[in-house]
Amino acid sequence: MSGLRILADENIPALPACFGGSGEIRTLPGRSIRQADLQDVDVLLVRSVTRVDAVLLEGTPVRWVGTATIGTDHLDTHWLEQQGIAWASAPGCNAEAVADYVLAVLALAAVEQGKALTDGTVGIVGFGNVGSRVHRRLQALGIETRVTDPPLARSGVTGLVGLDEVLACDRIALHAPLVRGGCWPTEHLLDAGRIQALRPDQVLISAGRGAVVDNAALRERLEAADGGPWTALDVWEGEPLVDPQLARMVRIATPHIAGYSLEGKLRGTVMLALALNRWLSVESEPALEALVPEPATLDALPATLEEVLLATYDPRRDAHQLRATLDRSRSSRASAFDRLRRDYPVRRELGFHHLSAGSDPVLNRQLEAAGFTLIY
Repeated sequence: MSGLRILADENIPALPACFGGSGEIRTLPGRSIRQADLQDVDVLLVRSVTRVDAVLLEGTPVRWVGTATIGTDHLDTHWLEQQGIAWASAPGCNAEAVADYVLAVLALAAVEQGKALTDGTVGIVGFGNVGSRVHRRLQALGIETRVTDPPLARSGVTGLVGLDEVLACDRIALHAPLVRGGCWPTEHLLDAGRIQALRPDQVLISAGRGAVVDNAALRERLEAADGGPWTALDVWEGEPLVDPQLARMVRIATPHIAGYSLEGKLRGTVMLALALNRWLSVESEPALEALVPEPATLDALPATLEEVLLATYDPRRDAHQLRATLDRSRSSRASAFDRLRRDYPVRRELGFHHLSAGSDPVLNRQLEAAGFTLIY
């Protein structure tokens, strides 16, 4: 079927390849999409920066909404279903990329603390697409992990622990969705009390949703005499306006790009195209393999796991880019945040890095456990 009128967030890649056969495609910046833009649109494709609800869609001809993201908290799915508007998301599309990001940040923290990545315990909050992948890789590396996810525990998943036990770990990775209300709300899950209890020798990584952490309370904790935990934030309350003081105080401050691998973006587009085709009863199946370029390589294999991870992706580069915007006006900072995401350079997932195996069998095993593809 062709002839659909499609409006898409300009940050969604490979639109012509995946949707060109379905109709005419128009793009806009995701934050600027308004109801007036949708008066002649059948299909809306968004990312997390676009709130899709009655305010945006009421009175428009939009019949299908797709978000090229794991999370759906920016969609009013209840209202969409009431209106008979079909919707789809891309669960797991960038989960590997976020796991890559977490490993790189853990590697950097280990180097700066004079430790090995495999030292100590890691607590994971949230055991969904991202948290489960982080857990799997850490387990393969022999790292002791503790995971909390109350809804999954209630459903019968075993091996999970309480939040307090996770927050006592040496390193903490937050991957919970943003849930307001209900039995297990996650907004400010890390509230002032829990943040104040964090030790200066701990590592805190937030790469899920910004409001899971009380940003004001975290800033206060980092202002304490002991300096607070070694902290990396990729997500922020109030995006695209981040707290400039907090962004200067954390060790790593990145502009919500943990999942921004080339493969993750393309995977999200492909998943939406497949979902739309199912809705249209069209058999065409775009394939990720046809869109992904040749695997990346490293010219020389560094000596340690930490060095290889940071040679592949060093989060300090993205932190430098974000911090360079913090002295601007509010409107300029917000625009710069979105530009950093829009113009983000190509970053390949670890699984799409093909490395020649070295002479150290221990390092080879670690690299494969971390997610690299080794060529023997």
